[in-house]
Order: sequence, then C-alpha cells, then structure tokens
Amino acid sequence: YNPRYYFAIETSYGTTADLKEMIDEMHKNSIRVILDGVYNHCDCSSPLTQIDHDYWYHHNPKDAIMSWGPEWNYNFYDSKYNIWPARKFIGDSIRYMVEEFHIDGIRFDAARQIQNFDFLHWVVKEAKKAAGVKPFYCVAEFLPDEPCITNIDGPMDGCWHDSFYWTIRDLLLYDNIDIGRLKSVIDCRQQGYLGVTNVVNYIGNHDHDRMLVELGKERSIFGEEAFKRIRLGVVLEMTSIGIPMIWMGEEMGEYKEKTPDVAKIDWSLIADREDNSNNINKNLLGLYRGLVRLRKENKAFFQTNLDFIHEDHDAKVLVYQRWSNSGERVVVIVNLSGHFLAHYRVPNMPVNGWWHEWTFNYDCKVDYNEVHLDLAEREAKILVWLGEDWQPPAPQPEPPTEPAPNNDTNMTKANREENQQY
Repeated sequence: YNPRYYFAIETSYGTTADLKEMIDEMHKNSIRVILDGVYNHCDCSSPLTQIDHDYWYHHNPKDAIMSWGPEWNYNFYDSKYNIWPARKFIGDSIRYMVEEFHIDGIRFDAARQIQNFDFLHWVVKEAKKAAGVKPFYCVAEFLPDEPCITNIDGPMDGCWHDSFYWTIRDLLLYDNIDIGRLKSVIDCRQQGYLGVTNVVNYIGNHDHDRMLVELGKERSIFGEEAFKRIRLGVVLEMTSIGIPMIWMGEEMGEYKEKTPDVAKIDWSLIADREDNSNNINKNLLGLYRGLVRLRKENKAFFQTNLDFIHEDHDAKVLVYQRWSNSGERVVVIVNLSGHFLAHYRVPNMPVNGWWHEWTFNYDCKVDYNEVHLDLAEREAKILVWLGEDWQPPAPQPEPPTEPAPNNDTNMTKANREENQQY
C-alpha cells in the first residue's frame, strides 16, 4: 500500500505475462478482476519524489494523523505546460492497467483522504472510457462510509460499507443487539444509498483481524460456538442489500492473525481427512457456496426490494423479506439471542403456501400468513417461496411386501397328513 512504480507489476507476485495469463483464465471462468489502486499517496522512495517532490505532491500532509506517505496533489495545475501533472500521471497509469491487462474495475484505497471529488469524477470517467463497452466497477474505500461518494453526484459506483462491518462485529463479538442499527445496514437505503451496487458488505478484510481470531482473542470463544456466530454473520452479509465481499480464507474458517508478511491460504482446512476433524470448516465452505448459488439464481437478490416484516425486541428476532418484481421471494428469519426458541411464531409472512427452508433443506407450509419454527440460538433460517402452484410430491407407494412364509410349506407330507387327522 505504498507503491513506487505505477506502471510495473510487483515481481514477488510474478511477471507481467503471469498476471495477463491469470486474468485471461479468470475471464474464461466468468470471474471479473478488480485492481486495488493506491492513488492517495506513494512510497517515499518513488522516483517522482526525488525528481521534484512539490511538483507532484503536497508539500505537507493534508492530515498528519492519516498520512502514509507523499500525497498526490491533484489540485496543482501547471499553466506553462497546460497540464495537471498528478492527474495525468495517475490517469495514464490507470489507462495502462485497463488496456494492457483488461481489468474489470478498481478499488480506490483511502478515497476520503484524496479529498478531491473533481479528480475522482475525472479519473473514473477515464477508466470507464478505456474499458470500452464492458462493465467497469469503481468502488471506494471511503471511511467512514457516506452515500455522497456513490449517489447521483458521487464519482463512484460503490463504497466499502464499513458501517455494516462494525455493526455485525458488535453483534457477533460483543452480543450488542441493536435491531434498529442492524436494520439500517441490512437495508442500506435507510442510510441514503440508492442501489444494490452502491455498497460492498463484509465481515472481514485485510485491515482487521479475522472475526474468528477476534472471537478467540477478545472473548475466548472457539470451536462450534465461534463458527455458529460466523455462520450468522455470513447469512446477514449474503442476504443484505449490496455486494458481499469474502476475504480470502474466511470462507473455510481460517484462523490466522493479521500480518504484513506472506500469508497463504491453508487449503488443508478443506482437504479430505480420515478423522473428519475439519468437518466444521467444510460445512462453513458449503454454506458460502450455497448462499452464492442462491444469490446468483434467485432474482429476489437482484433488486433493492426489502421489507422488515417482523421484529421482536424481547426475543431478539428480526425477520425480513427480499423479493423481485417477477415474483421470487426469500424470507430471512434471524434469532439474534443466545436462547433456543421452540416453535417460534413468525407472523406477517408475505404469501401463504409452500416454502422451502433452505438452511436445513425441508419444506414447510404457511397458513394464515404465519409459520412456526424452532430457532436455535444465534441462528438464521432462510425460507424460499416455491410458487403459487407448487405442491409437495405425492408420497411414493410402499413396494409390495412378500407374504410371510407359511409354516406349512416347511412341513413334510407326513406331518400335514398327521395334522389333518385332528
């Protein structure tokens, strides 16, 4: 996060050819690639700092507390050469990455510290122009997050939904159950955001320890109890309005502290083991895979349609539905408490009929717009509507059974004749 050379690839990652090949392979597998770009500051040893520091950079940091190196001066205009030096340099580097490597978007690091919406508008426009007709997603790390960075007058398509992270962290780590605050990050429209692509939701990223690590270090919570809390966070992340971001390794429950050193994913966590000692990790990965598939296949997640249909502040239960204009519906039922709720009544279900309980894979019927479910502590259940005409399959007739053997068949002829005499 302190780049020196904006037109070169970090050699410890591989060669230029390696990066091109990787991106091509990802595109073949329908995976888009978003570059993490640091355009607020650079490394102190960057060549331009040595050539003429104040021509390219601010003489002093704009904010001494939030300063990580020489800061690009996007306000400086050189009237002699009719040029904005810093803007042109960074614009050229971004065009190079788009045109040469065919990236599909940029995450702008420390966008709030740049403090220049005029530059951000310009550089995003230049990046999209270089990308041509294909979609190009620009997202800002703008902390604390505000809708001004993404809305009608904002330069970005989306932003890091940091308020989502801190709300979920307080819930999972400290049992801080604030239903009003939780609703505002599940439905980002309550915060002023407009669309699905405006926020990127996450429960972990490279700036923080993993949630599993924090549960262990802060609360001495490990094993099944820790994974139960993580699963709750995952369901909230994957069913809220916005784009979910999964930090590498958290989908398999990797317990690894934050480090500036090389930290490769521990693939053994999901390898086959004779003792099945990593079942808890495999099951978490299965949950992520299933939720990704559900989001991709169910149109209820394609739009911003979200209603909170039930909230119980005493029992700490929150229920919300996502739906599409074409009729798909998903209801998420969340028990935020540490108590098992037996045969809990969920009112205000949007549609009567049959629903599929996705989490545990069974069907249930809603009558009179309510359903009764057992809710384990810190558990979320997902009900997917099966449609107006859906009916459970008729029970299969039991196969005919062979008649029980008659004892007479085992009798000798002499014995039968003897019995007949009586």
